[in-house]
Amino acid sequence: MADKKEIRYGIVGIGKQGTFYTNIFLHNMGILKGAKLTAVCDIAEDRRKYAEEHLKGVKVFDNYHDMFASGLIDVVMVETPHYFHPQIVIDALKAGLNVLCDKPAGVYTKQVKEMNEEAKKHPELLFGMMFNQRTNPLYVKAKELIDSGRLGKLTRIVWIITNWYRPKAYYDQGGWRGTWWGEGGGVLLNQCPHQLDLFTWLAGLPVSVTATSSTVGRDISVENDVTAYCKFENGATGVFITSTHDAPGTNRLEITGEGGKIVIEGGKLVFTENEEMEPAFSAHNKVFMGAPKTKKYTYRGWGHYTHFKKYPPQHAGIIKNYTDYLLGKTDKFIAPGEQGIIGLTFSNAIHLAGWTGKEVSIPFDEDLYLKELEKRKQEEQAKPVK
Repeated sequence: MADKKEIRYGIVGIGKQGTFYTNIFLHNMGILKGAKLTAVCDIAEDRRKYAEEHLKGVKVFDNYHDMFASGLIDVVMVETPHYFHPQIVIDALKAGLNVLCDKPAGVYTKQVKEMNEEAKKHPELLFGMMFNQRTNPLYVKAKELIDSGRLGKLTRIVWIITNWYRPKAYYDQGGWRGTWWGEGGGVLLNQCPHQLDLFTWLAGLPVSVTATSSTVGRDISVENDVTAYCKFENGATGVFITSTHDAPGTNRLEITGEGGKIVIEGGKLVFTENEEMEPAFSAHNKVFMGAPKTKKYTYRGWGHYTHFKKYPPQHAGIIKNYTDYLLGKTDKFIAPGEQGIIGLTFSNAIHLAGWTGKEVSIPFDEDLYLKELEKRKQEEQAKPVK
């Protein structure tokens, strides 16, 4: 689409998240040059009424099939409950439309595999996932350090991400929240897809997972407290801890390699680099309790990231990159949709390990996962959660 000067977007679902995106289009301060919101759709009459009153010049539809066939859009943004993501993406691709899907890619890997297979049939279309944290300069820098080899062979990755605090009122505001039938999971499916994406983007997909998952202090069915331990093919290990009930919470990512350590916390990245790789130092060192000499480098995050219009953060950054790629303004696409299954695979494996109390190898038994998920949906239906 490099010959076009403008990319027209249509949003499926204008609830809280979809409305958030309409505001990005309407109030982007020139960041999204070449991107225009031209249509939205929602099955809820009150959301359509809201759109008609507030989105002047934007066509409003009551179903996405009509919007897809309207000829008014080039790109579909999917902003519906999780279970519906894969089918809407498939329908959009079959309609000849580019797609930018929000997280997660789906609830379970089996349905996302079908989505990815459909995407392969349409190489002329751009399939993207809203990996908004891939625009964060701190995680981008971590990726650069790892890929450059300066960190050496990875030995451990630990992420404590418990600053998702959600009170009872949060779960009371929507009937689908905190349910297996509505969300397909709790903190892993709702709050953590971006961190699970980054975990695997930086360290790779683990080969096995052991986990505990539970519900603490909330009248919900799904998990809001998770501790997962994983192993990687190269022998490295990882820990992923998350919750929505810790107050105050923590957000600390620590990645250790033979060449040093990366710590991301409090809006900055600190890279403590060994002057010599640890195995080489240990092989020749003769000093009792000796340790490699180090140098420390500090990188600041968005608080010191001033070039917002050129490199906008978060969701606007992904939309800008997606638009620029379609317009031929960049040859680097940072959020391929097919990669959505990677973080979801890790998420599903954590769920399955927590449900069964056993170590789960990756790839795992997808039919067993669906059986366990269905069991929880049935239990939930038999005893509805308020």
